[in-house]
Amino acid sequence: MKEVKPYNSEKSKKEQINQMFDSIAPKYDFLNHFLSLGIDNIWRKKALKIIKDKNVNNLLDLACGTGDFSFEALRQGIPNVTGADLSQQMLSFAEKKAKQRGLDKKISFIHSDAENLPFEENFFDAVTVAFGVRNFENLKKGLSEIHRVLNDDGICIVLEFSKPRGFPFKQLFSFYFKFILPTVGRIISKDNRAYSYLPESVKAFPEGKNFVEIFKSVGFKDVNYKALTFGVASIYYGHK
Repeated sequence: MKEVKPYNSEKSKKEQINQMFDSIAPKYDFLNHFLSLGIDNIWRKKALKIIKDKNVNNLLDLACGTGDFSFEALRQGIPNVTGADLSQQMLSFAEKKAKQRGLDKKISFIHSDAENLPFEENFFDAVTVAFGVRNFENLKKGLSEIHRVLNDDGICIVLEFSKPRGFPFKQLFSFYFKFILPTVGRIISKDNRAYSYLPESVKAFPEGKNFVEIFKSVGFKDVNYKALTFGVASIYYGHK
């Protein structure tokens, strides 16, 4: 997997990712829903349907950002949800949203690196990562950490962007991702690179069967995936 970084600097990818999300945090929610036309909310619900009947009591939402997936997990009836993210600014907005919704007693957010999780082995029934694995500095190490903190037969669900294959959606998506999204994102977020990094990182990500093989290589079993919205995104899932 080719390493793609947000900025042209000597800092590590992890440091640059942290810098980028701290920068765009104030506009992140608006841009997410605006640029996806709200479809991202539907994707999150579909991802969580996978664990609807699996008796999940304790879930870790990794790379949780401002908490949308974490809040959806609570709405789906999961009683104990922990959100973790590398960006303190994103977590600040997640905590603010939790208080506004009266959920601050039901959910906890922690500042954590995905590749060095501060949890014991076999701690969670499920781990979710929505649009975050592309940003791992070491993809295998991050997935190995997820595997470590999962209970036996615990499930990991990854929601991530992918690239449509069929005509004409492939061409429309490519134009939107290369030109419209970076321009709008740059104007609203005031960050010249954040929304150019997004399509670059999606292009470099080992999607589909390639990601499934990486998933399996760190110990996950029964790994599968399904495409969403003509292949714009995919849900990957596997058990410990």
